[in-house]
Formats: sequence, structure tokens, C-alpha cells
Amino acid sequence: MRDTSPPEDVHALDVSGLREEGVSFFSVRADGELLGVGALKHLDPIHAELKSMHTAPAARRKGVARAILDHLIGTALARGYERLSIETGSMEAFAPARALYASAGFEPCDPFGDYVHSPYSVFMTLDLAPKDPRATPSRNGS
Repeated sequence: MRDTSPPEDVHALDVSGLREEGVSFFSVRADGELLGVGALKHLDPIHAELKSMHTAPAARRKGVARAILDHLIGTALARGYERLSIETGSMEAFAPARALYASAGFEPCDPFGDYVHSPYSVFMTLDLAPKDPRATPSRNGS
């Protein structure tokens, strides 16, 4: 991220940030080799943020990022969050990440938490709130 974003627009957590209270860090390994990482950061009782998603270059296009994302979404659901958001880069290097998040249902949103609008950032969110089945239209239109 530091290679493609201006310093003031790098929002990845460093090791001390990953150790902060309210941050849960996960990794995927195969035969001891680190394949990918991701973190979940508590923002408030119903909102969490995806942080530090990264897949090792040798593990890309092998489902590692999807596995991490699915695990983080599942963890957020299990913890009762109703919204899961992410800030990612707007540059071409981040296009695969944006496509991954969109394929999981994340949609563009305004900045959240302490973020502000930036030409280098894209903000996305996923609604995890339980749906009221009475609010869903029936197939027969009634």
C-alpha cells in the first residue's frame, strides 16, 4: 500500500495497530507458509471495519483472499455486527480488491469512522443487519 498511496492516505494497520484492543487479526497458512492476512476492527456495537487485507503474491488467484473475506464476514455476523465497511485504494492496483468486495455484496458508501473523502480512497460497506421477512415482497406480488 505504501508503494501506491501517498503517506497520508495509507490506512493499513502496522503491528502495534493490529495489537490494539478491538482488533482481531487472522492469517491463512499452508505448511507453515503465510498465504494471507486480514483483520476486523470494532468501530461500535453494530459496525466493524475490515483492515489489513493482504494476500501473498504467490497465493493470489487461489481463493485465499475469498477465504479470508468469508471468515471475516462470518466473524462479524457471529459478533452481531449489522454493518461491515472497508476503505481501500482507488488506484488500478486495488481493482482486484474492489472487485472481490463487490462480489461479496459490498457497495460504495461515504467515508465512515475517522475517514474523510480522498481521491486515493474508495469506501465500501456490507449490510449485515437481519432482514425482516415480512418486508420482503412475495413472488406472487401479494
